[in-house]
Amino acid sequence: MRHFLRSVGYAAQGFGFAVRTERHMKVHLGAAAAVFVLAALLDLSPLEWAVLIGVCSLVIAMELMNTAIEKAVDLTMPQRHPLAKTAKDAAAAAVLVTAIFAVVVGILILGPPLLETLTR
Repeated sequence: MRHFLRSVGYAAQGFGFAVRTERHMKVHLGAAAAVFVLAALLDLSPLEWAVLIGVCSLVIAMELMNTAIEKAVDLTMPQRHPLAKTAKDAAAAAVLVTAIFAVVVGILILGPPLLETLTR
């Protein structure tokens, strides 16, 4: 159990590092908070909540992976190199694709009840 708790602590440190140092992590967390507030106001179903929580978690997880890849590349290749750039760009693209997917899912889930609420 001690080993597990130590691992959780390391993961929390990694999360905290990303929140403190990565501007996009703050943006993703703010967007997720806004989505959750809107979802609460719209009285969504448990399945809709699960999907929204899932896509928000996926975006945050991808941002954490992007941070890990960027830091590992910086450690192994401190000077500029085309392959290092490619690795960082691909990791950033993974976050972008996931974020776009999350926005589409958010529109599909939140759009209809929001439109109905606003037109009442």
